[in-house]
Amino acid sequence: MEHRDNDDEDNIFSTGSIFANRELVRIGHVPELSRIIGRDNEVRALGQALGPATIGGPPETTTIYGKTGTGKSLVARCVTREAKLEAERNDVAFQFAYVDCSDYRTDAQASREMAYSLASNLNINGDVPQSGLAAADYRDITWKTLKDNSINSFVVILDEIDTLDDDELLRSLSRAKESGKASAYIGVICISNKVEFRDRLNERLNSSLQDKELIFDPYDAGQLREILDSRADAFEEDVLEEGVIPKVAALAARAHGDARKAIDTLYEAGRLAETAREQTVTSTHVDEAVERAAINRFQSLIEGTTPHVKYILRALAVLTVETPKTDVFRTHRIYTVYSKFADEDGAEPLSEERVYRLLKEQSFLGITESNHTGGGRGEGSYLEHRLLQDPDIVLQALGRAKTD
Repeated sequence: MEHRDNDDEDNIFSTGSIFANRELVRIGHVPELSRIIGRDNEVRALGQALGPATIGGPPETTTIYGKTGTGKSLVARCVTREAKLEAERNDVAFQFAYVDCSDYRTDAQASREMAYSLASNLNINGDVPQSGLAAADYRDITWKTLKDNSINSFVVILDEIDTLDDDELLRSLSRAKESGKASAYIGVICISNKVEFRDRLNERLNSSLQDKELIFDPYDAGQLREILDSRADAFEEDVLEEGVIPKVAALAARAHGDARKAIDTLYEAGRLAETAREQTVTSTHVDEAVERAAINRFQSLIEGTTPHVKYILRALAVLTVETPKTDVFRTHRIYTVYSKFADEDGAEPLSEERVYRLLKEQSFLGITESNHTGGGRGEGSYLEHRLLQDPDIVLQALGRAKTD
C-alpha cells in the first residue's frame, strides 16, 4: 500500500477547518440572554409578562408576531429560561414546555409534546406514552405532573401556532386553572408568522385569552451586523476578511431582515472556503453563498412540478437572458421556445392554451407576473409574462433539478 504523509495536503481525512465551534454560528441553539441582539424592548416586554410567575403569581399570555428570522422563538425560549432561574432564586416552582406546532399539528400530537417537554424539563422519564392516548388524556398527564411536583406557574410556548389543526389545546390551557383541572397558574406564549392568526379564533376563546401582543420587526443592517459579530467567535481567529460581516448584514437587511438567513449565509461562506481549503473567508465566498441559497430556494419552489412547467420556466428564463432590453414576453413567443425544449427532451408539447394557464399558475407562486395588455389598433388584448426571479438562478436551478 502506498504511504501517505500525514499533512493537510495528503491526509484524505483532513478537514482544514476554519471553524473554532460550528455550533456557535448556527441559529438553533438558545444563547444566554446577553447574546440576544436588537430585541431589548421585546425582551423587557416579555419579561414583564412572565414577571408575576417568578414570584408565584399568574403569567400573562402573550402573542408574538413577526416574519421568520426576527428572533421570536429565540427571545421566547431565552426569556422563559431566565424566568425559571429567577423563580428558583425566589423559591418558586416555575416550569415551561416548548411545542413546535409545525411538527406536532394535531391536538393529540401537540398535547403529547407539551406533556413530554414538561416531563423532560423535570427529568421525569417514561411517564408519557408515545401514542395511543387522546389529546385530553395527554393534557391530564400534564395537569397531574404539575400537581405531583407542586408547580406554582407553568408557561407553554406554542411556536408556529397558526399551523395547528384546531384551537382545542389553546382553549384548554386558557381555562385549565379556572376549571380546576390544573393546580398551577398557566400562561401561554403564542408565536406566529401571521398577524391574522387571531382572526380565526372563535370569539369566546379570543375574549378568554386576554393576551398582550408583541410585534417583532425585521432586523436592520446594524442589528444584523451585531448579531453576526456575536457569532464571529465560531470561526478561527483572523479567518474572516474585514468586509465579510458588513456585506452579509447589508445584503440580508436589503433582502429580508432575517437573522437566520444571514447567519446561514455566513456559515455557508465559511463552509465554501473550508471546502476549497482556503484560509480566509472572503466577499467572493459570500457572493457564492448567496447565489447557492437562491438556487436552493428556487429549486425547492419548483420541486414536484411537472417537466412541462420546467420547460416553460426555462423558456422564459432563456428569453430574458437573450433579450436583456426586454423582460416581458407574450404567451405565443414563450410557447415557441417551450415547444423546442419539450421536443428536444422527447416530450409531446402541450397546447398553447394549457401553457398559458400554467404560466398564470406560476404567478401565484411569485415566480412570474402575468398581465393583460392592450395591443395596437386591430390587435386586441394579449397576455404578457415577466420572470420575477433572476434568470441565471432559474437556469442553474433547473439544470441542477434535471441532473438530480
